[in-house]
Amino acid sequence: MKSCKIIICFLFYMLSSQLWAQSIIIDDNKNATELVNLLTQNSSCLQITNESVTGDTFSPGKNSYGTFTNTSSNFPFQSGIVLSTWSSTESSGPFVKNFGGGDDFWLGDTDLNQTLNINSINATLLEFDFTPLTNSISFNYFFASNEYQDDYPCNYSDGFAFLIKEKGSTSPYQNLAVIPETNTTVSSFNIHPAIRFVNNFNNTINCPAKNEDYFKQFNNSANNNSPINYAGQTKVLNAKTNVTPGTTYHIKLVIADDRNTYYDSAIFMEAASFNSIIDLGTDRLLATNNAVCFGDTYLIDTKLPSTYTFKWYKDGVLLTSETNPSYIATIPGTYKVEATLNPSGCTATNEIKIEYTPEIVLKNTTLAHCDFDGDGKDFFDLTEADNQITNNNSSLSEVTYYENLTDAQTNTNPILNTKNYSNQSLTQILIAKVTNSYNCDNYAELTLKISSDNIQNPTTIITAVQTQNFGDNKNSAIIEYTASGNYEFSIDGIFYQDSPEFLNLPAGNYIAYARDKNTCNESIPFPFIILDYPRYFTPNGDGYNDTWTIKNLNLLPLATISIFDRYGKLIKQFSSSNLNWNGTLNGYLLPADDYWFTLFFTDGKKIKGHFSLKR
Repeated sequence: MKSCKIIICFLFYMLSSQLWAQSIIIDDNKNATELVNLLTQNSSCLQITNESVTGDTFSPGKNSYGTFTNTSSNFPFQSGIVLSTWSSTESSGPFVKNFGGGDDFWLGDTDLNQTLNINSINATLLEFDFTPLTNSISFNYFFASNEYQDDYPCNYSDGFAFLIKEKGSTSPYQNLAVIPETNTTVSSFNIHPAIRFVNNFNNTINCPAKNEDYFKQFNNSANNNSPINYAGQTKVLNAKTNVTPGTTYHIKLVIADDRNTYYDSAIFMEAASFNSIIDLGTDRLLATNNAVCFGDTYLIDTKLPSTYTFKWYKDGVLLTSETNPSYIATIPGTYKVEATLNPSGCTATNEIKIEYTPEIVLKNTTLAHCDFDGDGKDFFDLTEADNQITNNNSSLSEVTYYENLTDAQTNTNPILNTKNYSNQSLTQILIAKVTNSYNCDNYAELTLKISSDNIQNPTTIITAVQTQNFGDNKNSAIIEYTASGNYEFSIDGIFYQDSPEFLNLPAGNYIAYARDKNTCNESIPFPFIILDYPRYFTPNGDGYNDTWTIKNLNLLPLATISIFDRYGKLIKQFSSSNLNWNGTLNGYLLPADDYWFTLFFTDGKKIKGHFSLKR
């Protein structure tokens, strides 16, 4: 039995050692200079002075700040510094649920209160002055908290901030501990997945996710082996800001509980990640929809003094002639800069990837109209040129027209009446502007041309006019013609339209015209006739509507008209040379009634209709 106990104890020891090996190791005996040196790795690209650190003074032999080392694969940093709201050694994992530490006499921080609008307590802060030699600083960190449990993220969070401002400035601090591309502070309240919690009263509490993409994981599951003693944590974030080389700044890294000492939190900062870096801007990529527009140049600017020494590389190849603080890219590639910073002699480097959008291929186009009335002007439908200008590329935006290039480039004074635009001169050049899906622009010219060389072109011939007669002012005509082009049509030689069909025509004589708006060719005029007949007549001898006839029939080839009563009896028959009927049969007045007629043409065509005799 004794030997079994020994084996059990040994296994327990091995298991405990394995769990301990998975936890981070905290050393809380470091001073401010040691903490900052670890954070900056004694970089000569930063000049550090006036380091200080304060925190828990109420736990004998303990500090709320320290350094950590790590051997666990389930932890993002190999080493770094930790600032917490309780004894920092309590940060070693695994997670054990508890109310936390701290003391009511351990005060908060007024700058943190002002920045986050909280009432802090148990504050730990690391401060120092630094002078960067480049145009940007950054460091890596993540936030961990025991408030990542139950429904706490729905309601509140401990606070922390990375505060920076120029030394001696009376301006407010800038907080770098924010969600990227926002002003939202990093906290368990602002970063968490959807929460669903059933409390002791069997009430279900829900709140939606907030910025879940930046949440890493919960560490409070049963049998967890978390390297840290916190219920949950964010992903690794990067605090970054632009600075002025040679200017001294004060930075204050601070974390505190909000309102009470319960449920502590910490910030973990990666060793050697706080550094003075060269900010070249974000990569310009097609995938992120910010690629450089085709044909444009892109200035890659370090914004560093020209007294530094610079080397530029494109796709790993040294550009031997490029030694300036900036470089103008004209083609895609990965561009890298190495800057030797004087007087420290340290080297800073960074790179940026540049991609270009596809070319927008446009075509200059001309719309030509004829000056038929000799005034040098006409109305143009500019949209007729859209497909030619864009080469029928449906992925491009609608074409916008401007009267000059300056307006097009500044998006001012676009032409609004694009379907009815009056030219300003005999030959006028407009600017057509098109945008692609990457919000890149390109331009083409649309020339409006007025020609006064109007000619009749025998090859443009009206071959026929198809008429629909006897429609009681709903008659129609369709002009048929040979040749192709941009034609317009008229039946009076004054008003022209794009369609060869004319509707609602009264009976009468007409002349059809066709002309090409671009080449100024005019057809030979083509006369045609619209026939109609009265729907009733009143043969009472008053001189009005006393006879019934078909208008314009005398202008057509010989035709025969037969009139019938309602029983089909032939009442009257006459030819186009004798067109009138006075409502009699054999000298007798016929009664008021409806009558029918049939019109027979010599070519065999036959038209039927009916009318009324009224007395």
